[in-house]
Amino acid sequence: MLKALTENWILKLVSLVFALVLWFFVIGERQVEVGFSVPIEYLNRPEGMIIANEVPNLVDIRLTGPRTLLMNLSAGDISFSVDLIDLKPGLTSFKRLEERLNIPGGLKVTRISPSFVDVRLDRVGEKSVPVRVVFSGELAEGHQLSDFKISPERVLIEGAEGEIKDIAEVPTQPVEIGNVRESFTLMVPLRYEGRYSRLKAEQTVEVQVKILPPPPPPPPPVVEELDETEKVEDLQ
Repeated sequence: MLKALTENWILKLVSLVFALVLWFFVIGERQVEVGFSVPIEYLNRPEGMIIANEVPNLVDIRLTGPRTLLMNLSAGDISFSVDLIDLKPGLTSFKRLEERLNIPGGLKVTRISPSFVDVRLDRVGEKSVPVRVVFSGELAEGHQLSDFKISPERVLIEGAEGEIKDIAEVPTQPVEIGNVRESFTLMVPLRYEGRYSRLKAEQTVEVQVKILPPPPPPPPPVVEELDETEKVEDLQ
């Protein structure tokens, strides 16, 4: 037994010293704190649904742990996801976000912002609405806007049902008619600013504008001259 313990004692002593040094290094290593901004992934959005509220794209975290671990850590080594699987329309609040972080062992989350994420899901729908032409400026003096035509007259919008139900029309960008004297045809972009919806197809419409010139001036009044006999009769 004693022989087994003393055999290769130098090698065993070196191993023991190395193990003690490593242990003291790990135990006594200075703890540091580092901050990261980590992208948030929203996974498994239910088919036919849309996220219909402002959600954060980044989460700010602060981690504490051994300096050797944090020195070689980057934001790309940390992942953060919110799983939307099987959620129904409405608002869902995700709390205890630190439990959703994938971080190396030996590190501790000391701060996380935001501390929770609210996700509102809404069904995706479609709606056909008319196009409204917006005119800007004043025609040349005496000219009149006789008529105008739009093609197409209606457009499709798609997106969150809660948003598109309140949309009654889609306006165009202003059509400038200041000092215009003749009829014209113009391709005009549509002005749609939906937050959780968009134009499905058409982004522009054709506008045909008919301008009438000023009416001709009325003829001057006709003055008839009386002959001498008529003048005498008038005097009598």
